[in-house]
Amino acid sequence: MHRHRIASGARCAQSFVMSSVIWFAITPGVLLFGQSDPGPRPGPPAAGRPLPGLTPTELATFQAGLQRFTRVDTVSTGLGPRFNSNSCVSCHSQPIAGGSSPSLHSPQNPQVNPQIAVATLAGATNTIPSFVQPDGPVVAVRFVNNSDGTPDGGVHDLFVISGRTDAGTCNIIQPDFAGALAANNLILRIPTPLFGAGLMEAIPDGAILANQTANAAQKAALGISGHANRSANDGTITRFGWKAQNKSLLVFAGEAYNVEIGVTNELFPTERDVTPSCQLNPLPEDQTDFTQASPVAAMSDILGFSEFMRWLAPSASAQAPPPSPAPGGPPAPPPPQNPAVARGQQVFNQIGCALCHTPVMATGATTSAALNHQPVALYSDLLVHHMGTGLADGITQGLATGDEFRSAPLWGLGQRIYFLHDGRTTDLTQAIGAHASTGSEATGVVGAYQTLPAQSVQDLLTFLRSL
Repeated sequence: MHRHRIASGARCAQSFVMSSVIWFAITPGVLLFGQSDPGPRPGPPAAGRPLPGLTPTELATFQAGLQRFTRVDTVSTGLGPRFNSNSCVSCHSQPIAGGSSPSLHSPQNPQVNPQIAVATLAGATNTIPSFVQPDGPVVAVRFVNNSDGTPDGGVHDLFVISGRTDAGTCNIIQPDFAGALAANNLILRIPTPLFGAGLMEAIPDGAILANQTANAAQKAALGISGHANRSANDGTITRFGWKAQNKSLLVFAGEAYNVEIGVTNELFPTERDVTPSCQLNPLPEDQTDFTQASPVAAMSDILGFSEFMRWLAPSASAQAPPPSPAPGGPPAPPPPQNPAVARGQQVFNQIGCALCHTPVMATGATTSAALNHQPVALYSDLLVHHMGTGLADGITQGLATGDEFRSAPLWGLGQRIYFLHDGRTTDLTQAIGAHASTGSEATGVVGAYQTLPAQSVQDLLTFLRSL
């Protein structure tokens, strides 16, 4: 089974050049440094439930949001003119609604990348780009530069509604992905998991900044710095997306609905493609319905999506639930339940992984009891860090430059399939190794990882798959 990476810009090309595409031969459990990834944790999904302690109204908005999150859009409900898929859940479904890219196609697991089917659904005449694979992750595409060499960085949707039975006379064409690929001007992103997003939103900026300055000597010794991405308008910390580019769940939902599915809404009310023959609905296509009898029924889709994400509990790991934060001090990480996981957690802390993947932070005072002063075992500092030439994508978003990415939250890692921003690998050992390259703040930590005894490496992998 093949995985790929698209080289993007000069820094990427220094390390990854092979006719613009690097093909990774990945098999789950492949050996690296003599140890193996245990693979996704078996059993039912350890996520998908609402947060405990919701009020009846909060629970109702969660359930209504989930219903909308799983709905399939057509042109009459706003799909297109350009789009990557036709439903939120088609991108966020591993291991359940709200997760990341769908799971691998195999004889035991017949699920296929849903972008394959949506490309020609209802008579659409799209060509499936070479990098969209039946057994690969759901992807979105960004171009690094415009044709005149100026920075681009925006999403270029994979598909168009042309040819669909509900698309009228709309007859636009797909972007030139083959040309962009040949020019090393194309990078991929996979969906980020959404579990526990409301808890992450409720972490105060001050807590993020205090954590940034903690353990300063250890971080300096390993070359770790990191900084917050911030809103250009009010200067507050943004935290959602691969580069922490979105400020809030509502902004995250509104932008994704417009960019990924093509539905205009009250936050993003204009079509991205203004071809007259493709303007088929009054705008915005998604809006608050004031004719409804209840506030829950009146919610716009994007508000429903944000409420679903806000009340979506984090993945329940194999570890015990985290304890309540101690008064006046930081919360303690949850205690592991078995010796291998306990040893792996010690290794995680010992070699410096926890300096970026902070085990636990805490929410502040909120109007919802379910979010108020809660421990958040996210394993992320929500900062962006230089990840070097090996992971650089050449895209700047806010204050995050071409090789900077948010420390990905690790809760739910145990049942995740694809790793890194472009989904290039399904194997944890390869994902860890990819953190080390010229200019990466993680190179020192990976160096320490590579010197570990075999048993310690295996314990670390076991711990990560317990999350």
